[in-house]
Amino acid sequence: MRNMLRLAVVFAALLALGVGTAHARDQIRIVGSSTVYPFASYVSEEFGATTDFKTPVIESTGSGGGHKLFGAGVGVSTPDITNSSRRMKIKEFERAQSNGVEGITEAVIGYDGIAIAQNVANDPVDLTLEQLHLAVAAEVPQDGKLVKNPYTNWNEIDSSLPNRKIMIYGPPTTSGTRDAFEELVMEAASEEMPEYGGEYTKIRQDGPYVPAGENDNLIVQRLTKDRDAFGIFGYSFLAENQDRIQGASIEGVKPKPEAISSGDYPISRSLFFYVKNAHIGQVPGVKEYVEMFMSEKMIGPGGLLQRIGLIPLPDSVRAKMQEKVTSFTPMTKSQLESGDLF
Repeated sequence: MRNMLRLAVVFAALLALGVGTAHARDQIRIVGSSTVYPFASYVSEEFGATTDFKTPVIESTGSGGGHKLFGAGVGVSTPDITNSSRRMKIKEFERAQSNGVEGITEAVIGYDGIAIAQNVANDPVDLTLEQLHLAVAAEVPQDGKLVKNPYTNWNEIDSSLPNRKIMIYGPPTTSGTRDAFEELVMEAASEEMPEYGGEYTKIRQDGPYVPAGENDNLIVQRLTKDRDAFGIFGYSFLAENQDRIQGASIEGVKPKPEAISSGDYPISRSLFFYVKNAHIGQVPGVKEYVEMFMSEKMIGPGGLLQRIGLIPLPDSVRAKMQEKVTSFTPMTKSQLESGDLF
């Protein structure tokens, strides 16, 4: 009797650590970025339809929310994969490591541009990074000092801009798109304005900027009803809704695939997902799902994901990434610190 009790305790402990996960959960669990969500959903549906594995369950939690869940530990109660529209932060990596998530594979699937979109019936608009910054910053330079943002209409920032109220539906603080916008727009513009004395990324909270949640389709719907408004989201949502919305040019460059992949479009970024290596062989299908996602059929030129807005990596980079990811080579802290992918 005592031995049986001891075995039961050991078995319960093993389950808590994630051993035996295959029996406790037979479906891949994915969290993270709303921008990567359409691509991951496409792969998941294909995976469920063409293999003997169940279709993965995906939650759109935002990049930050996904990394928080992913890095909480290993085992059945934690996600297997997190999608991200920006690279994992060093502090997120360190937290995951401290929680026992020791082997993490980093995958770059392609490029995306952040679209500044409006109703298709409006006249085309060309915005600069500085104009965008001045529309959404909590404080702006005036008479050599910083003051609370007074701008309510675009033409107050620059007379060449339309006489429309400033109303921008954008990503919340948990979103990787918000992180990328702050870096590529807010930081970049503020560094060119000496009044800030460096980087300034604080976004106003007095109404013109509305955090619109993690469902970018809802932003698209709002733009179809409100012709004054702009929305901020990934290029794929612009590509899928060109009958309803149009992207503003940024610094004279339109959000087009070739401009995004070349870096000519100023608000371009890479898209990622991260795999918890400890779950490979424990949760059925993790290895096979990753292999399908990284296949030429999905992320290559003319691949299925390009059709819904993904911008493929250059051939040589994509080949190296496919090799690294499908061999599940763990990322290192030094790679994050240096910015290296390989």
